[in-house]
Amino acid sequence: MKPCNQTFKYNAHAIIIAVMVSTCMGCASKNALINYDLSSAGTFVQTLSHDGEEREFIVCVPSSYDGSTELPVMFNFHGFGGTAQDHMYWTGMCDVAERENFIAVHPQGSLLGGSPHWNSALPSADNKSSADDFGFVEAMIDEISATYRVDSDRVYASGYSNGSFFSYALACYRSDLIAAVGSVSGTMAGIMGDCRPSHPTAMINLHGTNDGVVPYYGSSEYSSVDAVMEYWIDYNGTDTTPQINTYNDGGTTIEHYAYTGGEGNTAVEHYRINGGDHVWFELDYQGASTSELIWNFVSQYDKNGLIESAE
Repeated sequence: MKPCNQTFKYNAHAIIIAVMVSTCMGCASKNALINYDLSSAGTFVQTLSHDGEEREFIVCVPSSYDGSTELPVMFNFHGFGGTAQDHMYWTGMCDVAERENFIAVHPQGSLLGGSPHWNSALPSADNKSSADDFGFVEAMIDEISATYRVDSDRVYASGYSNGSFFSYALACYRSDLIAAVGSVSGTMAGIMGDCRPSHPTAMINLHGTNDGVVPYYGSSEYSSVDAVMEYWIDYNGTDTTPQINTYNDGGTTIEHYAYTGGEGNTAVEHYRINGGDHVWFELDYQGASTSELIWNFVSQYDKNGLIESAE
């Protein structure tokens, strides 16, 4: 079920309007123009000018926010051809942010031939366009940090498909910004040999064995899930023998592999969705959704590794 986040507030620098969205059943209708304090809680559509383009992103600030505490930030990137708004609805990450007290950010990719996308490599022929998405992320962090109290050591990246590729790329090339990453139905095509994180980086991924777009076992274009796992296991120096749990979710068998004991007490985790397709999975893994599994994992870490209080 899509989360019922019906009201957006729009910040185009100094111009503030309300944008109404009514795509979920049972949502109350609120048609009034709303003025608000940008430092308040809520769901806001914001824009910033970066690299000659107006870029847009949705920010979900939990209702408990009162400015007294620094909050972690979770970026959640949509797939190729997707939108920030649809991805926000389907993943439910804003609902998790409300319960767990963090800021969720759903950025909008720039257009390439009419399709929103993310560039998941350093400037090269491996990229889809010349859009400076790494710089866009840094600009968003600066913008959000100027408005809210943000824990800069606890900024996380997650994404689906092309957004997952981009999350991995942030961990590789802009680890100065990112503490840990989550991936759904994505891989590290074209960047693994150049990946140079500056700190131990915990990673969690979820992938279906029947993914027909980004094959689980890899292809001439894409690295396999095993190859991606091996990279992060080796980089973080985790145990090479995983703890394995198997769970049945309504007839779907999910295998959970946890590689622990890495530098800074980092871990690498993988959820193998047997028979799973190229989707953001609508899971109920021991009571946790995909977004909850990702948040529960990455939130244990900051840029230095496992947070002491999370042990």
